[in-house]
Amino acid sequence: MNLVTDEVRRLLPDGTPLDRLVAEATTDIAGILERALARQAPTKDEVERLLMTTGGDLRALVATADQVRREDAGDVVTYVVNRNVNFTNVCFVNCQFCAFKRQRWESDAYNHGTDEVLGKVAEAVERGATEICMQGGINPQMGAFTYRDMLVAIKSAFPQIHVHAFSPMEIMYGSRRTNMPYGEYLAMLRDAGLGSIPGTAAEILDDEVREILSHKKVDVATWIEIVTTAHRVGVPSTATIMYGHVETTAHVAAHLALVRRLQEETGGFTEFVPLHFIHQNTALFQRGLVRPTANGAADFSMYAACRLFFRGTIDNLQTSWVKLGHELAALSLAAGVNDFGGTLMEESISREAGADAGEYTSAAEIEQLIRSMGRIPRQRTTLYKELPAQPYVATAAYSAAHAAVPGA
Repeated sequence: MNLVTDEVRRLLPDGTPLDRLVAEATTDIAGILERALARQAPTKDEVERLLMTTGGDLRALVATADQVRREDAGDVVTYVVNRNVNFTNVCFVNCQFCAFKRQRWESDAYNHGTDEVLGKVAEAVERGATEICMQGGINPQMGAFTYRDMLVAIKSAFPQIHVHAFSPMEIMYGSRRTNMPYGEYLAMLRDAGLGSIPGTAAEILDDEVREILSHKKVDVATWIEIVTTAHRVGVPSTATIMYGHVETTAHVAAHLALVRRLQEETGGFTEFVPLHFIHQNTALFQRGLVRPTANGAADFSMYAACRLFFRGTIDNLQTSWVKLGHELAALSLAAGVNDFGGTLMEESISREAGADAGEYTSAAEIEQLIRSMGRIPRQRTTLYKELPAQPYVATAAYSAAHAAVPGA
């Protein structure tokens, strides 16, 4: 018996009328939920209160989020066929929550060249991928224009593939290496083929928390500047939060409020992705700096609160099978979630931290999980559009590059 799964199942809608669940909630929670159903999104203080719900209040919250999802997104659950390409694990930033990075002299450090990256993209295309999600460590030996050059190589070989790449931390580093302002640097990457950027390196958007997590990491003001500049030059992004470590619910609420404000200003976020901290192999945990929260109820209060809080601003709420595991990720579809993320094919960062959900979930498996919750699976592009009718085909430029890849 899985106690976590059983606990979560008791929170999910079971046929009890929503109005009854809301009426049985405590007065303040009932008021927030009633207003949310009337399309009045919670305030920052109210979402903080929602994040702390338990028992009957949490059941009412989850049921309300499920109803709002039904009204706003319907019964379709989307997913993308993609591949992660972590092109280097060499990094000098030393984030306390990361077990992925290596020093360049370590035996398992790597730095994939263009040919190796193209080989990985080719494998992904052959397996039906429409997106390459590409991130890596902050490698001090990287050439100033490496990010641009990788984009040019990929898009020359596979012009139709969407490249979703380079976190705000990587953008900051690339901008400094090239001595280009963010707008000019991002426009250069856009013109080289960058389709969107992951809104990672966000963790918790509070500088005091970030100092504990990684004192070398991009600060809040810079994260905001990079993401909003990307939106301004026509490069959309995701938005994320990493929770379950040293933060408080007040930090989480402030983070969500900041993301919502930015979306109101730019409209550039395609989705919001809550990411549960994976602790097992991290310095943060091994040094005793964090008491991590277990998967379960806290994840469902997060998903449900986010569905209500972002109503009318960010339409898509994505679960993470990597962080939660397949069963809990499927159950989260009843807590306001309408997107199952991607197939990934190669997931290193969470695995190194201790996640055990695997590195790849096939489209068929994702669709089965979605159907198990009575929902309708639908494959999407990165930007939530209908897929092109024509398959992805490599150009002659790829044929020459692929021939040079050892073992290709």
